[in-house]
Amino acid sequence: MAEKIPIGADHAGFELKERLKAELRKLGYEPVDVGTNSTESTDYPDYAKPVAEQVSSGLAKRGILTCGTGLGMSYTANRFPGVRAAVAWKAEIAELARHHNDANVLVLPARFVSEDEGVEILKRWLETPFDGGRHERRIAKIERPT
Repeated sequence: MAEKIPIGADHAGFELKERLKAELRKLGYEPVDVGTNSTESTDYPDYAKPVAEQVSSGLAKRGILTCGTGLGMSYTANRFPGVRAAVAWKAEIAELARHHNDANVLVLPARFVSEDEGVEILKRWLETPFDGGRHERRIAKIERPT
């Protein structure tokens, strides 16, 4: 059974989301589209929340979001327990986010990456494992209340 990966975008990220969905299918994943469905103006929290909820609850292992800068989506998603949403504008950033931070939500800044770059970033994020070790201690500190 293919891994289900929730994916969402606001109007600025809609076209990139559509390309990423197609790429996910080609790679053998099952994208679960939470919207938006056009380039008509929308509010990013409406799409970040359902993706983050699925990851936070364990319904999904990881998720993908895209908006103009990636910032609004990441602010929203990171409010959910257990979610580590990382904005990645290069494949190397996505790789480090996985290796060191076990990023479970990839956030792409659609106004700052081309569709081809977005696909490259996605692939690197999907294929990179978490290093564990000393990084596990750091992640545990994120989850602990102060």
